[in-house]
Amino acid sequence: MCGIAGFAGVGDRSVLEAMTRSLAHRGPDDEGYYIDSDTAVHFGHRRLAVIDVASGHQPMWNEDGRVGVIFNGEIYNHVALRTELEALGHRFATDHSDTEVLVHGYEEWGEKLVSRLNGMFAFAIYDRNRRQLMLARDRFGEKPLFYAIKSGFIAFASELNALTLHPHVGNSIDPRSVQKLFAYGYLPAPNALSVGCRKLPGGNTLTFDVASGAVSVKQYWQFRIDPDESLNDDRESELVEELRSLMSNAVSRRLISDVPLGVFLSGGIDSSACLAFASRKRPAASIETFTIGFDDPSFDESGYARDVATAFGSHHRERQLGVQSAAMSVNEILARMDEPLGDPSLLPTFMLSKFAREHVTVALTGDGGDELFAGYDPFKALGPAQAYDRWMPPFLHSGVRRLVDCLPISGRNMSLDFKLRRALAGVSYPPSAWVPVWMSALEPRDLKGIVEEPLRVEDLYEEAITVWEGSRTGNIVDRTLEFFTTLYLQDDILTKTDRAGMMVSLEARSIFLDNDLVDFCQRVPHRFKYRKGQGKYLLRKALEGVVPESVLKRPKKGFGIPLIQWLGDIAPFPPLAEVPGVDLPAVAELWRQHTSGVADRRLLLWTWLSLQRVIGTDGAKPLVFQEA
Repeated sequence: MCGIAGFAGVGDRSVLEAMTRSLAHRGPDDEGYYIDSDTAVHFGHRRLAVIDVASGHQPMWNEDGRVGVIFNGEIYNHVALRTELEALGHRFATDHSDTEVLVHGYEEWGEKLVSRLNGMFAFAIYDRNRRQLMLARDRFGEKPLFYAIKSGFIAFASELNALTLHPHVGNSIDPRSVQKLFAYGYLPAPNALSVGCRKLPGGNTLTFDVASGAVSVKQYWQFRIDPDESLNDDRESELVEELRSLMSNAVSRRLISDVPLGVFLSGGIDSSACLAFASRKRPAASIETFTIGFDDPSFDESGYARDVATAFGSHHRERQLGVQSAAMSVNEILARMDEPLGDPSLLPTFMLSKFAREHVTVALTGDGGDELFAGYDPFKALGPAQAYDRWMPPFLHSGVRRLVDCLPISGRNMSLDFKLRRALAGVSYPPSAWVPVWMSALEPRDLKGIVEEPLRVEDLYEEAITVWEGSRTGNIVDRTLEFFTTLYLQDDILTKTDRAGMMVSLEARSIFLDNDLVDFCQRVPHRFKYRKGQGKYLLRKALEGVVPESVLKRPKKGFGIPLIQWLGDIAPFPPLAEVPGVDLPAVAELWRQHTSGVADRRLLLWTWLSLQRVIGTDGAKPLVFQEA
């Protein structure tokens, strides 16, 4: 992985170096710069060397110096693209750099290059002859890319902090984005925390004409389910074999590395699949697998992971952590976050990445499996929610919610009371908002109590509603799959994995986001993904005889931490510094509700801490946790 930064227009080398060097954790191995004094185009790059370690210095140019690129990511089909380009007459200077494929690919195909790439990427290409800058981000936004545009000026960077170091950008907080952060638990693209800044959504390109300042943002790909209805149950065995082949190919592509590589292993279906297919490509004993465990059984999965590693014979490494001692990492990770994130599994993901980085530079992950194959609990809630919405009189709904609120609050991972409260909160709104409310840090009703100018539900969840209304099938399972893959996967799961890994200079690769595998998922009807109350139906069938049977029978368990306890143990009272558009006394009241056990506000409060630490309004004072 790498970090990229640049701008066209006002600014000088000192600004470029400050932006680029703030990304050193993303690329500790090398740095490079390019400045075109005639057009004021500035490129900066930090490199984590993974492919063609000796020859991958960036910015990288084609043979006549017309096209240059700075690139963050991996192109998994770069060998095939290089072969095709060489047949077309292109001559490569490097031995096997995937970066050089981008400059020659742009020469040959222009902006259509992005549709040929199978990988994770964020890059900037400068065409000196046309005086045009092109930014691009991979299909799902695995690699981040922020930008800001003003008259005759553009700046971009891998992280928001780097972008706002440019004095022409600024870093004032956008109150609208704060509301969306609380409503989703993350910031859906193109929203960014700072006024005037944007995230380029996955599957999009941006072109900037250096001479005129003209800007164009185009979507080249989006996840939309278009099921092939000829795929009936009689063809199930055919689909099973195709899925197995696609997963095998996806793993093969992601095993290509010139540096040590391992596998994150939880003992669940997705990570076990990573190890299973990797062990068919190379000796299992040569594969490093990594797991962290906790001393609280409610949050510990290390035993399951150990069993899977033993079954395949991988070189397994495990680190056990006390949940209270792990709380001490909260300060480190929140202080280094580039943008706030309301997903507390960020912490164990960071700890796992930090552990793995002691031994490898690249790790395979199972990210995307739940989103593509309906693995999350909300899929189980869709049917009951539809029945509840149809038959429950609205005037009784508030009474039911009050009854459920009387249940004792449990600190256990995904406890029953937590699920019931979430479910009833969601069905208080139109169906298009059910899932985002279920996943939110704070539902709209409660959000109105802490912000000065609350958005309408339609504006608050406009991104989710757009996905819902854009569905080609209209089926609620398909719509929910599209929500998870388009929004939650990109701006929560992949953001979490990218930031946690990059804090320690570790590259994470998801096998499920391979182009061919995703295309397969788009044409498979939902009944092969969610059937009779069980998610991942087809995936489970494909993994029969591939992973241990016990893995397929295990219920899903999230990568959690004892958040209720930790939030209650913070002493003294958590920071409540000013945030634009937020009523601090109202936030303080929510804290009191949580610490007194009156209400479960765990996700809101984690999101609040993340926001406070990212924007630095608490004076960077570390949180202090009482001893259990």
